[in-house]
Amino acid sequence: MLSSCSKHRPALPFHQAGLSMVELLVGVAVGLFIVAGATLAVSNQLADNRRVTLETQIQQDLRAAADVIARDMRRSGYWASAQSGVWHAGAVAVVSNPYTAVDPASGVASEVHFGYSRGPVENNVLDATDEAGFRLNNTGGIEMRSGGQWQALTDSTTLRVTDLRVQLTSHDVPLSCFNACPPGTPACPPTQSVRDVAIEITGTAVHDPLVQRKARTNVRLRNDVINGACPA
Repeated sequence: MLSSCSKHRPALPFHQAGLSMVELLVGVAVGLFIVAGATLAVSNQLADNRRVTLETQIQQDLRAAADVIARDMRRSGYWASAQSGVWHAGAVAVVSNPYTAVDPASGVASEVHFGYSRGPVENNVLDATDEAGFRLNNTGGIEMRSGGQWQALTDSTTLRVTDLRVQLTSHDVPLSCFNACPPGTPACPPTQSVRDVAIEITGTAVHDPLVQRKARTNVRLRNDVINGACPA
């Protein structure tokens, strides 16, 4: 038999476990903010990595193009029969180097022409196989002339060259002769023209025009030009 106390015991209040709707919405909002911040940070990091990769690629491509231009222009004026241009006892005649011209000879240009001997047999004539040069075309690429034909030097699908500057400077060094020059003889004593070329290339990435870089280099032409001659 139940006692009277147990019959009249008040019922305990019922407590529900879990989150309320407001708490759930606040938690979801905080989580979304965290996810959005993390996504933004990852996106910025990927964009920075992509930009650094593009900058490195563009810089390497520009440097490679500048090095090729410098190496080829350094050979300007090479003459396989250079001994024919030096007077010596018993020489019938002194022949001028046919490969010394560089066009343009002064100023800044986006196209340059020169030549050097590269045929199997030296014929002392600047022909198509000896002609060389570089130019900037209308599609944003640099072209190289070899064997009379123009061919692409840079890849226009990744690099757009916006500017090519080639500047030739020259200064003359006076030479002396063993025999005195007759009065009024032009170009006697002769002079030696020492020539230097400054090369500057500016380019942008095709996939991101904001990525822009420059490459500069200087080269001294190895084959100097002799102007005039000493008397025999």
